[in-house]
Amino acid sequence: MSINRLILGDNLEILKTIEADSVDLIYLDPPFFSNRNYEVIWGDAGEVRSFQDRWAGGISHYIDWLKERVEEMHRILKPTGSIFLHCDWHANAYIRVFVLDKVFGEDGFINEFVWKRSSTRSSISKAARKNYDTIFYYAKSKNHIYNQVFMGLSQASKDLYKNKDEKGVYQTVPLLVSGKRNGETGKVWKNIDPNKHGKEGMHWVTTPDKLDEYDRQGLVYFPPKGVTPRLKYYSNQSPGVPLSEIWDDILLVQRHEAIGYPTQKPEALLERIIKMASNEGDTVFDPFAGGGTTIAVADRLNRRWLGVDQSVQAIKVTEFRLQKQTDLFTAPYTVQLHKYDYDMLRYKDAFEFESWIIAQCGGTPQNKKGGDKGIDGKAADGTPIQVKRSDTVGVNVIKNFSVSAKQFDKSLFEQNAAALKPVGTIIAFSFGRGAIEETSRLKNEERILIRLLRVEEIVPVAVKPAISVHISEMEQDEKGTRKIAFAAAGQSPAGIEFYSWDFMYDAEKGFKPQVLLDKTGTQTCSFKTGSHTIAIKVVDNDGLENTEVIRLKINGKVEQVT
Repeated sequence: MSINRLILGDNLEILKTIEADSVDLIYLDPPFFSNRNYEVIWGDAGEVRSFQDRWAGGISHYIDWLKERVEEMHRILKPTGSIFLHCDWHANAYIRVFVLDKVFGEDGFINEFVWKRSSTRSSISKAARKNYDTIFYYAKSKNHIYNQVFMGLSQASKDLYKNKDEKGVYQTVPLLVSGKRNGETGKVWKNIDPNKHGKEGMHWVTTPDKLDEYDRQGLVYFPPKGVTPRLKYYSNQSPGVPLSEIWDDILLVQRHEAIGYPTQKPEALLERIIKMASNEGDTVFDPFAGGGTTIAVADRLNRRWLGVDQSVQAIKVTEFRLQKQTDLFTAPYTVQLHKYDYDMLRYKDAFEFESWIIAQCGGTPQNKKGGDKGIDGKAADGTPIQVKRSDTVGVNVIKNFSVSAKQFDKSLFEQNAAALKPVGTIIAFSFGRGAIEETSRLKNEERILIRLLRVEEIVPVAVKPAISVHISEMEQDEKGTRKIAFAAAGQSPAGIEFYSWDFMYDAEKGFKPQVLLDKTGTQTCSFKTGSHTIAIKVVDNDGLENTEVIRLKINGKVEQVT
């Protein structure tokens, strides 16, 4: 859990690999028990397979499917951790009784929040509209993290702020409260004796010195004669109202947040939950990443995070969403797919690749730059590993490695040679004929067995999709703005998932898409006179991507700059 990760896969299997007591907060928004095909949102193979698994039976099967995942979530939560499970009326009663109470115990229940999604209603419906979701809040222990948060002011509360001055909008609140006092708060101030007010007398809310300070700051409002002074309380001083169990102040996803994901949750909802039940540096886990709201908000709030989803589109949309908000202070993260892009592996930093590929095959990287005498790490059996980030490795590599392997651990080398076991391993993208022949010679003539391991035998490798983009000019308005149509076409043996578009691409700032999820590959955009750079990403069913960058110059006519 030391690094932020997006993982494509079955969350149950991934949960089993996470160590116990390592996560601070879990938010999950599993597919609701609605038994409708519209639950299949992305439509890719991973999501369809998960949908079929859930609906192999009725409610009992659904509850069993969810419970075995929540059991693993309980295991990985720290003693101070908590879980928020988002559901609706179809199964919320079953989930509370047969999942959360069973796994966390009835004492683990903290709150049941009701989020009012909208206020719209049908005039022809025969029943009241179900316009709310349930969010169950359970903790692993009584010693769980909790930070006080506030809800936005209701309209009735906002209406109280009906006065205005140069400092802003304000309401007035009493400076006198009931009850006699003989101390400082009972003294005369501004010729007003608080003990002579009210049937039983009154007193100031604070000391005369503090009242003088309020007065110097212009915060005391003196009404017409005969009415006691009041304190000005400005709307920007109010953090809101203390949190209640009815959340009616968070609207559905706003236009500027929308990514084209039908069940996307608003960022304000996740911000409230994350701030309430975690602190900066804590780890937030979302096992149903979906549109990536939890991950995007956790990253923005300086939490570590882990996101899992069965859908390639969910993982890639979340990744692009993170890219959109990335800046110099953003923590690094990794994306773990079923297959790896050959070009990305082949041409990435050599030292990083060495360490990564050795760890992938169960070895221990040496993490040493230079002076390693051809040894980059060691296998689980202690034998040396050499990594060549190249294709068609030649004969000299084999000869040199046989010497280095003996020098690395002479006793182990001789022991393995005597038993005709591998004395070491060379990892590369491919091996030339000479290397293969030399390996055979060493084995047959000198009883030195060197294991040759191709990268694709360790991790699945695929070639990223191809992409081409056609542009066509449409019309020009009176201000000289040009409307241009774009048509992107991707090709991949795995099939194309979607496209993303950045119409203001800046190579230094990175890809920050305005259109995050486009299934058709067609877009229309207007451009003013000048130079423009557009980046288009295509994503295939393996989660691999490719980018096409187009540069346009618009000055009376449209020119594509190469």
